[in-house]
Amino acid sequence: MTFKLDPLYRLGAWGAAACMLAICAMVTIQVLLRCIDALLVALGISRLGYEISGLSEIAAYLLVGATSLSLAYTFTHHAHIRVTLLIARLPAAVRAWFEVVCLAIAFALSLLLGWELVGLVGESLEYGDVSSGLMAIPLWIPQTVLVAGLVLLALSLLEALLGTLRQAVTAPSRYVAPGDNDDFGGE
Repeated sequence: MTFKLDPLYRLGAWGAAACMLAICAMVTIQVLLRCIDALLVALGISRLGYEISGLSEIAAYLLVGATSLSLAYTFTHHAHIRVTLLIARLPAAVRAWFEVVCLAIAFALSLLLGWELVGLVGESLEYGDVSSGLMAIPLWIPQTVLVAGLVLLALSLLEALLGTLRQAVTAPSRYVAPGDNDDFGGE
């Protein structure tokens, strides 16, 4: 299946990669600073005492960003784990409609979750909610990234649903599930 909005999903994947790189860079800098302090103490010199305040909190929010922004890309590239033990044995026509139902449920759930998260972002903005860690990070920032990732996932699910529905209506006996031609579920 070809996804027309694939460039948008790739943009989300690049955002996820940027989040992962930011985590990696911050942890590396923190480790280097601690190594320098340990070396200075071993030489009898006082520590510099530099550190990244709230590193674990920032890393946690970046991990949420990396996870949510990559959802659509991994879905469209068949990298999500799918348990196909039962549906792989179904006839193509039945499997096509089974996929339509599953995609419709996933799409509806992503819309529902997205709707609730948009409400949560609104509440966070209204009440000025901030994180309770060392840094007072406005919670609407990581929540908005989560919403963006969920919107991308909902769009990819809608594209897959429409494509599968078209196949189920026009030629259900020739239905081949996405990823069935791949060796390990990837491209």
